[in-house]
Amino acid sequence: MADSESETASLIERARLGDKLALGTLMERYRHRLERPVALRLDRRLQGRVDASDVIQEGFADAAARLKEYVRDPAMPFYLWLRFLVSQKLAEQHRRHLGAQARDAGREISIYRSAMPETTTAALAAQLLGKNTSPSQAAIRAERKLRLQEALNSLDPVDREILALRHYEQLSNGETAIVLGLDKSAASKRYARALVRLKEILAALPGGLEEA
Repeated sequence: MADSESETASLIERARLGDKLALGTLMERYRHRLERPVALRLDRRLQGRVDASDVIQEGFADAAARLKEYVRDPAMPFYLWLRFLVSQKLAEQHRRHLGAQARDAGREISIYRSAMPETTTAALAAQLLGKNTSPSQAAIRAERKLRLQEALNSLDPVDREILALRHYEQLSNGETAIVLGLDKSAASKRYARALVRLKEILAALPGGLEEA
C-alpha cells in the first residue's frame, strides 16, 4: 500500500508539472474503480442515453483542469477527490436529462458530502442477488428483486449508502467516513447495524439466504 501511495504521489507531482503521460497514467489507474459507483447510481431512466464512461471522462477533464488546486489543498485522498468530481458530473447529467423528475436530488446532495446521487435500490438489489439465473428461475428472481428493493427502501438512506460504499465500491471504513462526513467510529457502528439489517432482509426473502 505504501509503494502504491508513493507512486500515486509521484504521478500527481509529475502531472502538476505538466507531464501529460503521468496525468494519463494517473487517471487510467482509477477508471475501472470509478465505473462501479457510477453504475450503482445512474438513474435507470438514463440507461441507453448516458454512458458511464463519458461521465467518468468528464470528471477526468475537470480533474486535469483543477489538479494544481488539489495539490495546494489535498483535503481528501486523491481517489475520493476524483470520485467527488465524477459524482458532480453524474449529478449534472441527472439534472440535465431529468430536471424536476430527478430523484430527490437536493436531499441526496445535502446528505452525501461527495454529492454523488444516492445508490439506486434496483442496482443494489441486482448486485445482492447476483446475475447467474436460469430461464426457469427468472420469475422467482424477479419477485425476489422486487421484494428486496422494497426492503432496501425501508433502510435509513445513510445505512443503505454505507452498504454500497463498503461492499460494492469496496471503500475502507476511513474512506466511507470521509465520503459521508462521519467520524470513523460512527461509520463503523452504522455499517455493523446495516449488515445485521441486511441479513434479516435477505433471510425474509423467498428461499432465504441460500439463494441470495
